Amino acid sequence: MSYISEVISELEKRNPCQPEFMQAATEVLECISDVISEHPEYRKNAVLERIVEPDRQIMFRVPWIDDKGVPHVNRGFRVQFNNAIGPYKGGLRLHPSVNLSIIKFLGFEQIFKNSLTGLPIGGGKGGSDFDPKGKSDREVFEFCRSFMTELYRHIGADVDVPAGDIGTGGREIGFMYGTYKKITNLYEGVLTGKGLQYGGSLARTEATGYGLVYLTAEMLKEKGKSFKNATVAISGSGNVAIYAAEKAAALGAKVVTMSDSNGWIYDSEGIDLNAIKELKEVKRARLSEYKNYRPKSEYSTSGRVWQIKCDIALPCATQNELDLSDAKTLVKNNVIAVAEGANMPSTPEAQELFVKSGVLFAPAKAANAGGVATSALEMSQNSQRLNWTFEEVDAKLHTIMKNIYRNMASAAEKYGHKDNFIIGANITGFKKVADAMVAQGIQ
Repeated sequence: MSYISEVISELEKRNPCQPEFMQAATEVLECISDVISEHPEYRKNAVLERIVEPDRQIMFRVPWIDDKGVPHVNRGFRVQFNNAIGPYKGGLRLHPSVNLSIIKFLGFEQIFKNSLTGLPIGGGKGGSDFDPKGKSDREVFEFCRSFMTELYRHIGADVDVPAGDIGTGGREIGFMYGTYKKITNLYEGVLTGKGLQYGGSLARTEATGYGLVYLTAEMLKEKGKSFKNATVAISGSGNVAIYAAEKAAALGAKVVTMSDSNGWIYDSEGIDLNAIKELKEVKRARLSEYKNYRPKSEYSTSGRVWQIKCDIALPCATQNELDLSDAKTLVKNNVIAVAEGANMPSTPEAQELFVKSGVLFAPAKAANAGGVATSALEMSQNSQRLNWTFEEVDAKLHTIMKNIYRNMASAAEKYGHKDNFIIGANITGFKKVADAMVAQGIQ
């Protein structure tokens, strides 16, 4: 049995009932066999055994009282996975589906995503099974205050810097930051995604979506393609989806689909982003109301956006939303490129089909790294007590995403896997962290 197989086998024994984490870990480990063979010092220093085990896993109760005076108890998480190249960095997800397996998968992915940015940030992730949907501002505040009353003990500007994620937007970050400041008496950049009035960064809201399109555009350019006149299918309707659609449209594409947890819309004339922003960012409403703005559009609660013929597919909703059946449909409809805006939105079988079929495929750890990259730029601005312009931040983001593409493409080609960006991204992200771990000794 190979070294990698041994590690995967032992990992399965130690992490039963954690399918999302095992999926993420297996993908990375199976992609780096060439590097492991080339660097025997990784095995000598037990790099794989250490990198798949979090530095610490924090789980705690979060009690809060609703508007009717009824108490509730949720479960909070923070997994600090690896800080070999910088303080732990990763979002806080608030969603009923959150459990330890999902937080570990996200935290593990974050190690390599953060490494790919070229910035000094390690990997972590957190959140809770609390659902902010349908809750009043007071209820959300009560939850956030209770959540941070425990989390504050484990984070800090040079220790662990959480950010937003699904369910955690500007409102939630504001409530959490205010609580942290009240408890610690520290005004520091301990959270990113903050409001512009108190240390936030311009372009942070747009960053993941814009970054996704920047990397995809670079990938397309290498093949003589572009977004101009392309038809784009997007899933999701949160920040990533909205701003990926905005940037794709700015580059000349026509975005025709978006979705939420209830259903999806198809607008053959091109999605009206102003309507989407009003529905999702102002009204916090469902996409079913989109027809009030564009009567000729279609809304469905069955099927998926991937049945719509498109040139470029950008899955921006949630993990494992695009399966083998969807991938077959996209390939049959001659999709040119698929780039992941969400975390691990394509199943392993779907990923394999895209690569085998010659579809340009950008994995999440590379394609959606723009958000955390700009979070790290926010950290830099906080440390310097400076505010950069939107154009300055956007230019830095664009450069980071272009470098990610070039580095993963170069690694894929170097190890004999030209255009397999899954392998290229994993090798590039892993090697930097592994070298740092070896240099720092067995800790």
